[in-house]
Amino acid sequence: MTRLDPPKEVRDISAVLEAAGFETWCVGGAVRDALLGHPGLDWDLATAATPEQVRGLFRRTVPVGVEHGTIGVLDRAGRMHEVTTFRRDVETDGRHAVVAFGASLDDDLARRDFTINAIAYSPSRDELRDPFDGRGDLARGVVRAVGDPAQRMREDRLRALRAIRFAARFGFRIHPATWRALADSAPHLGRLSAERVKQELEKTMEQVARPGSALRLWRESGALAVLAPALGEVDDRWLDALDCLPMPGPPGRPRRRLDRLAMLFLSLGGVAAERAARALRFSNAESSWIGAMADRWERLGAAMRDRVVSGAVADGELRRWAAAAGRTRLAPLLRLAGALWAADRDAGRDAPTTEQLRAVYRRAMRVAYRDAIEVGDLAIDGDDLRAAGIPPGPMIGRLLHQLLERVIDDPTSNDRATLLRLALDAYRRLTGEPPSDADR
Repeated sequence: MTRLDPPKEVRDISAVLEAAGFETWCVGGAVRDALLGHPGLDWDLATAATPEQVRGLFRRTVPVGVEHGTIGVLDRAGRMHEVTTFRRDVETDGRHAVVAFGASLDDDLARRDFTINAIAYSPSRDELRDPFDGRGDLARGVVRAVGDPAQRMREDRLRALRAIRFAARFGFRIHPATWRALADSAPHLGRLSAERVKQELEKTMEQVARPGSALRLWRESGALAVLAPALGEVDDRWLDALDCLPMPGPPGRPRRRLDRLAMLFLSLGGVAAERAARALRFSNAESSWIGAMADRWERLGAAMRDRVVSGAVADGELRRWAAAAGRTRLAPLLRLAGALWAADRDAGRDAPTTEQLRAVYRRAMRVAYRDAIEVGDLAIDGDDLRAAGIPPGPMIGRLLHQLLERVIDDPTSNDRATLLRLALDAYRRLTGEPPSDADR
C-alpha cells in the first residue's frame, strides 16, 4: 500500500494518545482525499480516549463539541486539530444525534454517511481500516451510503445534499439505492435549518468545479423546490452559466464565491433574489449584493448583450452602465454576463465572443474609475447650490441628478462654473423664479 502521509503535527498527536494506551486513527475527508491523490484537508482523529482523557494529555485544547466527543487540540503553531472519541448513535431526529462513547473504531465507522468517508488510517501501523469497501467505491467512482441508505438519510437529512456535493466534486455517480433514498428524503429536507442548507450550498460553490451539476441533482431530486422554492424550476441556462465561473480556489476568494451565488439567483430579478437569499440566512450584505446583481442584470443585461455584439459601445454608454450598476458592481456584472454568454455559445446560441467582452471590459473599467458617474463625483455639491441661492429641499437633489446626467453625456462639463450655471438655469426653468439673494 502507498503510505499516506498525515502532517507531522497530526502524527505527533496520534503518538501521544497511543503512548497513553488509547487506540487512535485518522478518519474523514482527509483520508478519502489522500487516497484520491487530492491535496489534504484538515486531518481529523478518532480515538478510544474520552474527551476528558484527551484534555488531560494536551496542554492546549478547545471544547469544540464535547457533547459529541470532539476536542480541538492546538499544535505548537496554534493550529487546531479535531480529536473525537469513538462513538455510536443512540438517538437521531434528522437534524441532531445523541451519541454514546465506549464504542469501537468499527462502530464509529458504521455510523458515518458514505463508504468513501468510512475509511480510517493508522499512522503508527501504516494500516487502513475499510470495513465497507470505501476504497472500492473510490476506484469505481461511486457515492454509496454505509448500510441502509434510507436509515442513513433519516439519521441526518443533510446527508442527501452531501451525497450530491461529493458526486459533483469528484465526478462520481450516486449508487442507485442511495439515490432513491436521497430522492425519498427530499420532502423532509424542510426540517433542516436554513443555516445548515446555506453552509452546504457555500461548500458546493467553493469545492465543486462545476456546481451546476450539483444544483441539477438538487433540482432533479426535489431538494431545490423544498429548500429554495423560487429556484425549484431554475432553467439549465443559469446552471450552465454557473459552471462557466471559476472556482474560489484555495485559500478561497470571497468575490468568486459571491459571483457564483449571484448567478444562481440571477434569473429571479432583484427583489425575489434578495428575498430568496435572506430566506437561506445569507448575511444582509450578501443578500443585498445578490439582489443588486439580479436587479442590474434585469435592467441592463439585454442592452449590454446587444451593444457588445454590435462592437460599437461608446464611452457615454459605458458611463451609463457604470452609473446604473454602481462603480463597484460593474466588474462583477460583466463577469456574470461573460459566463452567461459563454454558456449561450456552448449551447449554440448567438452571444458576444470572449474577445468582444474583453475589449469592452477594459474600457468599462477605465471609464468607471476615471469619469464622473455618481453625484459625489460632481465638481459641486448641495452646499454650493444653496450658497448660489437655491433653497434647501428636494429641489437640490433633483438638480444634482440632472447635472449628473449632463456630465455622463459630456464629461468636459464637470467643472464648477459650468455646473453652477447649468443648475441656476435649470432652477429658473423649473420654478420660473431666480434664486433668492437671501440664500446666497
